[in-house]
Amino acid sequence: MGGNAIEIAGLRKTYAGTKGSGPKEALKGIELTIPQGSIFGLLGPNGAGKSTLINILAGLVTKSAGNVKIWGFDQDVNPRQSRAAIGVMPQELNLDPFFTPRGSLDVQAGLYGVPRAQRRTDEILRLIGLEDKGEAYARALSGGMRRRLLLGKALVHDPQILVLDEPTAGVDIELRQMLWQNVRELNRQGKTIILTTHYLEEAEEMCDEIAIINHGELLIRDTTKRLVARIDTKTLVIEPVSPAPAQIALPPDVEMDRRSDGRIAFNYAKTKVRPGDILAALRDAGVEIADVSIEEPHLEDVFLDLTRGTHAAA
Repeated sequence: MGGNAIEIAGLRKTYAGTKGSGPKEALKGIELTIPQGSIFGLLGPNGAGKSTLINILAGLVTKSAGNVKIWGFDQDVNPRQSRAAIGVMPQELNLDPFFTPRGSLDVQAGLYGVPRAQRRTDEILRLIGLEDKGEAYARALSGGMRRRLLLGKALVHDPQILVLDEPTAGVDIELRQMLWQNVRELNRQGKTIILTTHYLEEAEEMCDEIAIINHGELLIRDTTKRLVARIDTKTLVIEPVSPAPAQIALPPDVEMDRRSDGRIAFNYAKTKVRPGDILAALRDAGVEIADVSIEEPHLEDVFLDLTRGTHAAA
């Protein structure tokens, strides 16, 4: 496995203005490559341009400028091949209520020109856990079952790339775990996964690499591990044997936060302060410690650090 699943160069999208407002630039020259075989996170606040980017990849929105290659096929030169290489699981539950899951998968396969003899309907129904609901009308399915069916529809033409747009929005923990189990299995089979999610802990756990966009611009792209390592702050948390003094002479660049459960958190810059310095200050203040732990930064801290203070895109 090698090369790039997606190559985006100078991608721009400008929507015509409405009455009383000028044109709106949703994407501002995005440059991005996504490696084959990866699980790639595409993150950003609401209105950042994620949906516009996904819809351009899916062939649902026409770009204003730039170049997009999907599995080596230029969208402008080979539109049919590039569209066939990608499957999209949308965020919206857009299902025909009068079709059964089996019928929905067969119709979707037909739209992609998959011959009946090559359709994998039973296999997909097993994968998404709807084998026993194949003949039930979609309107009778629960919300979680409908979301699984959307995943199945994205897989009918066996695309090399699978885009999951907020796949676990509003679903319970059990379904979320099932979806991620399916995603990992599909990735092991060689599919490239592109994930958008507001659950940053999911992105941190699932994704090999992450790109963060805001206001239609790419803010950063790196491996998940290196993104998290960008945050210099760590937190030392202690559980005192008895209430600690109100004032403790702490080293510079250390902030103290008394938590409601009785524990005390000390936020510090790991490049400036050693945990031992904080513990020494506590010892000098006569604080007896029952337990101590270190809390590492998370992807959410990186996300907020990069996007805070910016205005929400229209």
